[in-house]
Amino acid sequence: MDKETTPVERVIGLDAHPDSFTAAILRGPTPAAAIVEKTFNQLPLSRLWQWAKKHATSRDLIVLEASGNSFQIARKLAQLGRPARVLESCQVGKLKEAHANNDKISAVRIAKAYLAGTAKEVWVPDLKTQERRDWFHAHRKAVKRLVQARNSLLSYLSDNGVRLKKGTRLSQPQIGEEQLRQSREWSTRQWQLIQTLLTQLRHAEEQRAQWRSLIAQEVLADPELLALVRLCGVRDLIAFALGAFIGDIKRFASPKKLVKYLGLNPAFDDSGKGQWSGGVGGHGRKDLRSLMIQGAQAILRCSQNPLAKWGKKLLARKGQINLVVAAIARRLTVAVWYLMMGRWTPLEEVDARLEIKLNKILTAVGAKQIKASAKSRPQWRAQAHQQLKFAKTYILDPTKTFQPQPATATP
Repeated sequence: MDKETTPVERVIGLDAHPDSFTAAILRGPTPAAAIVEKTFNQLPLSRLWQWAKKHATSRDLIVLEASGNSFQIARKLAQLGRPARVLESCQVGKLKEAHANNDKISAVRIAKAYLAGTAKEVWVPDLKTQERRDWFHAHRKAVKRLVQARNSLLSYLSDNGVRLKKGTRLSQPQIGEEQLRQSREWSTRQWQLIQTLLTQLRHAEEQRAQWRSLIAQEVLADPELLALVRLCGVRDLIAFALGAFIGDIKRFASPKKLVKYLGLNPAFDDSGKGQWSGGVGGHGRKDLRSLMIQGAQAILRCSQNPLAKWGKKLLARKGQINLVVAAIARRLTVAVWYLMMGRWTPLEEVDARLEIKLNKILTAVGAKQIKASAKSRPQWRAQAHQQLKFAKTYILDPTKTFQPQPATATP
């Protein structure tokens, strides 16, 4: 973990809760030598900004444990000229004493964890990136609610001996209800329950479609996100997730750093006998990694893509589909890094495959949203074409390796 280049006079451990905060001011270079100058116990959170102006200076460093409101607090403190860092909660939690714990002890523990250098620092996203992350999580929750509502309805139908054909659209008001009416004779109470389950299903589908539309509109409006769609295996949802979780690509010095952040680098644990020996997973961003795996699976199904051909040759050699998909996902992540870093060439024309992607993204936007925007579907498509031609693209070459750029001397 990189420490501040300027000397830090004091480290202030901040244990923040939704309504209160506790602060411990420590002075000293190491956890053993650090002296607790003063503690402030369970003050109202609304007083935090006035407290920071009075009791902290720009030469102090405030450290927090990652929690629900830690990013918002860190951004606000930075605006006030009070440097703040957020530490990974699982690392700080390992230092908790089993026999004694309160807010004062927690605040001191957070400060000493930073001084020890063992707690990993969490990147504080900017407000735009944070809002995109909130959108992504809201979409995932809507998808989860939709699956739960559909499974609840199908389970009830199965309990009553009704099995529907695969692909039946129960969320459509007329088609779904009419098919259920004709499936068997229902009592009044049974039909009332079915109508309630159908209402929950339609509401969940509306929420999912709304978030999907907002995400698609965001991708079409942002050239940086739209450029990612140029990559095979990447569409609007994956492009949006990449922008939401990566944020500032410059915080990753090389493609290897980004691959590690996603957890797509091979890991191993050979300590002792009978331990897990290797593979991907168990570290990194699981949500983004799963999307990149989906993109890699889509690439492997292609026939003309160079990366798909490389993957099929690897599959013939290794014989393990999961290994090949993970390898393709790593290559795709490397391509994302190159593209987001600005190493690109102009796009001369939008080919047929990319045109299909754009049509699917416009379908996700929805006819109502397109009509409300006062722009026709062809105008949306023409604007996307214009942005793609002047945005970034990257030819996905599976044989390409990362070559560090030589450092340039500053005048």
